[in-house]
Amino acid sequence: MRGSEKGQESFFSYISLEQRVGKSHPLREIQKMVDRALEQMHGDFANMYSHTGRPSIAPEQLLRASLLQVF
Repeated sequence: MRGSEKGQESFFSYISLEQRVGKSHPLREIQKMVDRALEQMHGDFANMYSHTGRPSIAPEQLLRASLLQVF
């Protein structure tokens, strides 16, 4: 079963990501492009996952984490 995309902004950190990444940092533009691409893929991801069982980590969240590690 496909999990939902829940944010954990305060998990182990007292400084938000908005404060950590500068307003003009290139990652902000990359994030916008990635968000648009993943939004278009939302239906494809939904069709790939079962509607029963234990929820997994949302594929969008896994892909964003992988991209962040690459950058």
